[in-house]
Amino acid sequence: MSVMREPNIDDPDGFYQELLTAHNGLSKADSDALNARLILVLANHIGDRAVLRAALALAQSGPSET
Repeated sequence: MSVMREPNIDDPDGFYQELLTAHNGLSKADSDALNARLILVLANHIGDRAVLRAALALAQSGPSET
């Protein structure tokens, strides 16, 4: 299985708003911690190490590659 790069979220604008709302009122440190926890929850949900490795490589390549 490869990393899905096409849009795949129902109501992406709604999700983005929920993500922003989750960060409301947080300090930079708390916001960073929330992001880290979210990454770990989603990584656990994905579960496939090859997909996670590919996602890491894609993220490291920078915004022009995503």
